[in-house]
Amino acid sequence: MSKTIKVALAGAGAFGIKHLDGIKNIDGVEVVSLISRDLDKTKEVAAKYGISHVSTDLADSLALKEVDAVILCTPTQMHAEQSIACMKAGKHVQVEIPLADTLQGARDVVALQKQTGLVAMCGHTRRFNPSHQYVHKEIAAGRFNIQQMDVQTYFFRRSNMNALGQARSWTDHLLWHHAAHTVDLFAYQCGSPIVKANAIQGPIHPALGIAMDMSIQLKAANGAICTLSLSFNNDGPLGTFFRYIGDSATYIARYDDLFNGKEEKIDVSQVDVSMNGIELQDREFFAAIREGREPNSSVAKVLPCYQVLHDLEQQLK
Repeated sequence: MSKTIKVALAGAGAFGIKHLDGIKNIDGVEVVSLISRDLDKTKEVAAKYGISHVSTDLADSLALKEVDAVILCTPTQMHAEQSIACMKAGKHVQVEIPLADTLQGARDVVALQKQTGLVAMCGHTRRFNPSHQYVHKEIAAGRFNIQQMDVQTYFFRRSNMNALGQARSWTDHLLWHHAAHTVDLFAYQCGSPIVKANAIQGPIHPALGIAMDMSIQLKAANGAICTLSLSFNNDGPLGTFFRYIGDSATYIARYDDLFNGKEEKIDVSQVDVSMNGIELQDREFFAAIREGREPNSSVAKVLPCYQVLHDLEQQLK
């Protein structure tokens, strides 16, 4: 595909805007349709980014013949159903993490991708952050092997808020959303499947109906282990912090930045063409469409993560 890739983006919230900012830096791609629940807000964002078509209904955008691909930044509970709708309409699709909030939903998306041959990718951004890419390349070169990963995923969300601190219409989930990042990354970095997984959770929030604190242990087939702590109760530094403990070094990754075990910053500016993980994720999506290939973090490649999440959910029940 040499022509401009025309994109519909669903979700004008915090992550939708992150994608719009990233796409501005990518040649040969144009966002032509924006979909979100609040029409006035959608029109406002569309005007800012020069997007001609707006709607509150994804089906309106899928009906546009000019649309080649869709990026879904919508509530978790809609991801599987909307991904399937996009592919049924003949559109390539990238859905933000998580692929689904059930194992069956994830399997259904993968099955349809195999049937249609369209590019279907999930936004497992940690595979693309320059910090984690640097570690991945050290592993691939045989210079570093993970012995243990210690990961903290901490937010302060005792009410429904998004990444911008704005009211959210749906309830986020520590297991099916935030744990998905680390479960997938651990197996990806180890190059080895997860063979053992344990989880415990804290009290259920009386209004939100979800556990606000969770602890997960993982073990890969190659012997590496991972400990993941998650909380929506943390009134302190927010985000996800990764410590890679290996046979030859220790690395600390904070989103796109990387440090050694002594907190000395490592220059990762030359790892890829950008320091923005979301932009790099989008670049991979569009490159896979142009080249007719399976992308990194394709729905098929990330499916094992959702099997682990399903198994953990069964334990927690």
